[in-house]
Amino acid sequence: MEGLEKTQGAGDKTPGEGPIVDKGAGRARRQDDQGPPKVLVVGTGAVGGFYGGRLALAGARVATLCRSEYGTVRRHGIRVDSIWGDFRFTPEKVIRRAAEYGAPPDFILVALKVLPGVDTVEVIKDAVGPDTAIIVVQNGIGVDEPVAAAFPGNEVIGAVAFIAVSRTGPGRILHADYGRLVLGRFAAGTSTRVQRLAELFQAAGVPCEVTDDIVAARWRKLVWNAPFNPISVLGGSVDTRTMVEMRESADLARATMEEVLRIAAAAGHPVSSDVIDHNFEGTRAMKPIKTSMLADFEAGRPMEVEAIVGNALRTARRHGVEAPRLETLYTLLKLVERRRQ
Repeated sequence: MEGLEKTQGAGDKTPGEGPIVDKGAGRARRQDDQGPPKVLVVGTGAVGGFYGGRLALAGARVATLCRSEYGTVRRHGIRVDSIWGDFRFTPEKVIRRAAEYGAPPDFILVALKVLPGVDTVEVIKDAVGPDTAIIVVQNGIGVDEPVAAAFPGNEVIGAVAFIAVSRTGPGRILHADYGRLVLGRFAAGTSTRVQRLAELFQAAGVPCEVTDDIVAARWRKLVWNAPFNPISVLGGSVDTRTMVEMRESADLARATMEEVLRIAAAAGHPVSSDVIDHNFEGTRAMKPIKTSMLADFEAGRPMEVEAIVGNALRTARRHGVEAPRLETLYTLLKLVERRRQ
């Protein structure tokens, strides 16, 4: 699970509706004076593969940087089973390293997991040109800053995805629910390119809004992610329905959400408290799913502990905000990680 919130879009469909749509047929092409934008997607897991595919459907020239699934994606593309209609995404180009891309793209969409040992700047630097905008579609707080610091002359666009999407196999993605994006220029404001990107996503049926405070949007998403991701792992591999229906786990989640709200306010990005009830209502209404952290845990992959919990906790400490639930969840997750190592 990559956060919550749902806004019905023109492309929303019930599961199973819609044919397989090839990238080259029946797509909504957006033409302007600059021609179709060139997009390099870095990290073609669930989120990168899904949104990269939607951009291709809207007419963008989309390439992908793949490592573990390079051969599969190059030969077969990416198949997306989606509640908005299934489709197959065939990238214009599939590469292993950024230096192989060629002339710099208009946009680099970064959807890498935020993990120790994964250096986003190092991965993308050889494809960044003077006019390249970098879109950061990653979980957690503090993920835009390293990119902005490394490329001070480039526009960095924060993107927050509220979507239930998972990788089900090599080159296979399941989009189960939601899908809304919030875009904004980092660290604040908007721009012509942000608006252009939003229009491109909207042309592909993705509900998309522009904000002038993308950092607050990240905190809003974290209100859901900070409790439910850790609890799903520490509670013994439980799904979203179980966590909200059991009184004790629901109480823990609510108290943790309240801590996140206090931290966000202290950091200068207040989020309305009504997000808590909204999160619980939305989670009860959707089909039970596994969180993204639980999916990584069960697959034996590293978990985004620092991005989702650690960075928020360090922000709390800097501002003198007590966060005992976050402290406990973080400590237990670190013990789980240590045992697995």
